[in-house]
Amino acid sequence: MAGIALVLDLLKRNQGLSVHSHGLFSATVAASAAAATVAAGRPFASRFLYRDGGLSVAYCDAAATLDEDYVPDFRSAPESMLHHESTTYRTKEYPLELKPLFSAFRLKSLAMTSLRSFLLFYLPLLEPRPHVEDDDDFPEDGPVDKTDLIVPFQNSVKQIFREITVVTTRRVLERIAVHYVSQRMAWKLLKDVSRSAKRKAARGMSTQSFIFSVSRTTFRGHMLGVAASWIVQIVIDFYRCFIRRSATEAEVADKREKIRIYVKKVYGAAVKCTSSLIFASIGAGIGALFHPSTGQWIGCALGDFAGPIIIIVCFEKLNLQL
Repeated sequence: MAGIALVLDLLKRNQGLSVHSHGLFSATVAASAAAATVAAGRPFASRFLYRDGGLSVAYCDAAATLDEDYVPDFRSAPESMLHHESTTYRTKEYPLELKPLFSAFRLKSLAMTSLRSFLLFYLPLLEPRPHVEDDDDFPEDGPVDKTDLIVPFQNSVKQIFREITVVTTRRVLERIAVHYVSQRMAWKLLKDVSRSAKRKAARGMSTQSFIFSVSRTTFRGHMLGVAASWIVQIVIDFYRCFIRRSATEAEVADKREKIRIYVKKVYGAAVKCTSSLIFASIGAGIGALFHPSTGQWIGCALGDFAGPIIIIVCFEKLNLQL
């Protein structure tokens, strides 16, 4: 009833004016009248059950500062609402592209891994050896050293299994990230870094901002790969320290020493992987200046390789054990 009385009072005060020219039934008056009417129909003690009257109204009080003679132009409202600037902004989507769990066993990936592993251990055997002049102390009839091809083959096979395990572990970590972190963070961890660097290069960013942005994106995108490498390394170290050799009485008595050595290896693997991640990010940011996608990939690979070497040299210079 209070709301109806308020409307009638306003009508008596403005009898000679048109409704459309002064907006008597504005959003503010209507909302206040409706809220007062509904609130008056309920006892004061029970209003908390309905959140202060049970009606939630949101309105704007910006018109309170305007003059009384202001008349809004409703004909221009649709044009401003349909302006192109209001339709160009969209909610950003975060598409997640999960690679197959056993992608490392595909023919192309397995062939590249095998070729890289065999070249890593067989190329040093092709290095020319220095020629030794004939001397009486070294007769020509002496035994000739033969190159051992079995050990490099075994090391190559071990390296192949290691890389396949690292890639598969990364795929498992990607699926864990998708299920247990936000969609936005999972997208940053799984995004294609080279493609992202190419998109950033088209934005016209400054050099410092571009390097920092690419380095940060590479750090996030390379994080799961480094974490998978660290997990595989500590599992290998655990096998070497506790499982590979048979447990004798002397080894059981020296179990504390084994634990100390294993903890030291875990710490060394963590330091090397962290340095690899940091230098890979820095190298990717610098390499992207030369080419957004290819330069980023080459810089990331060089930083990943050089990071552990640099940290080992620094620890040796400081007389620290790693």
